[in-house]
Amino acid sequence: MDILPSLHAPTGAAAVPDSQGLNLYRADPWLAPLLGLYLPADLLAHLAPHLDRMGALAGGRLDALAGIADRNGPVLVHRNRRGEDAQAIDYHPAYRELERVAFAEFGLAAMSHRGGVLGWPRPMPPAAKYALSYLFVQAEFGLCCPLSMTDALARTLRRFGDPELVARYLPGLIETDLDALRQGAMFMTEQGAGSDISATAVLAEPREDGSWALSGDKWFCSNADAGMALVLARRAGGPAGLRGVSLFLLPRERPDGTPNAYRIVRLKEKLGTRSMASGEIRLEGAMAFLVGEPEAGFKQMADMVNASRLSNGMRAAGLMRRAVTEAMYVARRRVAFGRTLVEMPLMRRQLGKLVLPMEQARSMVFQVAEALRRSDAGEAGAYALLRILTPLLKFRACRDARRVTGDAMEVRGGCGYIEEWADPRLVRDSHLGSIWEGTSNIVALDVLRAAQREGSLPVLRAHVHGLLGNGAALPEALPAFDRAAALALRAQENPALARQAASALYHVTSAAAMAWEGERLGDADRRALARLVLRHRVLPRDPLADTDEDLPAGILAKALAA
Repeated sequence: MDILPSLHAPTGAAAVPDSQGLNLYRADPWLAPLLGLYLPADLLAHLAPHLDRMGALAGGRLDALAGIADRNGPVLVHRNRRGEDAQAIDYHPAYRELERVAFAEFGLAAMSHRGGVLGWPRPMPPAAKYALSYLFVQAEFGLCCPLSMTDALARTLRRFGDPELVARYLPGLIETDLDALRQGAMFMTEQGAGSDISATAVLAEPREDGSWALSGDKWFCSNADAGMALVLARRAGGPAGLRGVSLFLLPRERPDGTPNAYRIVRLKEKLGTRSMASGEIRLEGAMAFLVGEPEAGFKQMADMVNASRLSNGMRAAGLMRRAVTEAMYVARRRVAFGRTLVEMPLMRRQLGKLVLPMEQARSMVFQVAEALRRSDAGEAGAYALLRILTPLLKFRACRDARRVTGDAMEVRGGCGYIEEWADPRLVRDSHLGSIWEGTSNIVALDVLRAAQREGSLPVLRAHVHGLLGNGAALPEALPAFDRAAALALRAQENPALARQAASALYHVTSAAAMAWEGERLGDADRRALARLVLRHRVLPRDPLADTDEDLPAGILAKALAA
């Protein structure tokens, strides 16, 4: 029996425009051209039909599945009917089908780690993975958390795990066969610790066989029944503070196949990401394996956290793109007072305020993905660049997504508030990004930490300078960057300025990236967008001035192409 309702083609002439079935790849006027800047030509040619197929699925079948999974969340089953411990989570078939498409059909968690995914003989660069995931998340947000954690756990295990541990557990993380796949998770948060990892209380005690026994409670564990998780725990007898916290790999089953000694106490009832199971875990002497250096646990876990933060920024960009697509679709087709909505001046201004942060975030995602590729290749300065770009993206894009999805919902009017449409789900899911993997305050402070510990500000300035060339395309950008960098330096003495400094650095960097893209593409409209970023988000303005703030006609025409 098919779990989906019948899908209909878009009904452009209807009183209530419905974009169901829209190809979200083709509806995005800039995605394909931008990918030509960030992906090798041969790989992009190979991926083009897969991107098109993902766009069609995301606007149709996957979107319908996501709605069903959102309304039918996971259920924790403690015991089977014989009274035996089950500790199983039941998922709706819609969620299982989303898993099949993401993990198996497209290999989104595996494609950066091995060849053979989607017929490509080598591991793909981060930009390829994020391009496909950017389309997938426009339909389904919840599953992107397990996708990201599986991908990030594989990366962290490969970097820091000893060869025997990597050989035993890495293959399951990069499988595309669902029966062999072992999804990943990270269990960090505790009630008393929260973002203060130095207050971690879960205890790790060594065993004679070289493994460790973990005991205590983890408070917020997403993908709660994952095949394996990275866990932070305090070594028995170790020093206080962060030096006593180590990183451990916790498998769902012991090496002999028996269930490991931990329990899922309950599942969380969340505002968003309702399709995916987040729970509370009680560790009862669970078998785990040390990963990396014992006194560098948090530093090593930060590798997984930063990968997840990049994914969080990508997801925020995708949510904004879907929200803008829906708003543009409605504005072009909805008729009121004898005119389409897009003909009305206030609506044009509102649409412009949606497009600008969305395009900023998309450019920054690919900038960070390229920095990640260069860092992994060992290029000088690339790690310092990655360390500051990642929290900049996570901080600002995730906050922008909350506003963009809410304002886009308003374009649809009363229908936008109804759960039959995608808009409420986008709004609910958008609030996750600025909370998980570090709240906005924590991530803004991490921007300052990157500047202090990695010397990232001069590297970022050099990067912005390189994007701008002689600066003629965006002459205000470099002076604005220098002022933003000076603000970041002052924020090191006065942390209350951290968010202001992070926003300023993000806006100038994204404007430079968009100007670079416009120059490379020969696209005057994208260069105009870069100027608008500076004008509306950085440079001083008179809020009482009578100015025209509409998007230029060319940009609006592109945005309305759907």
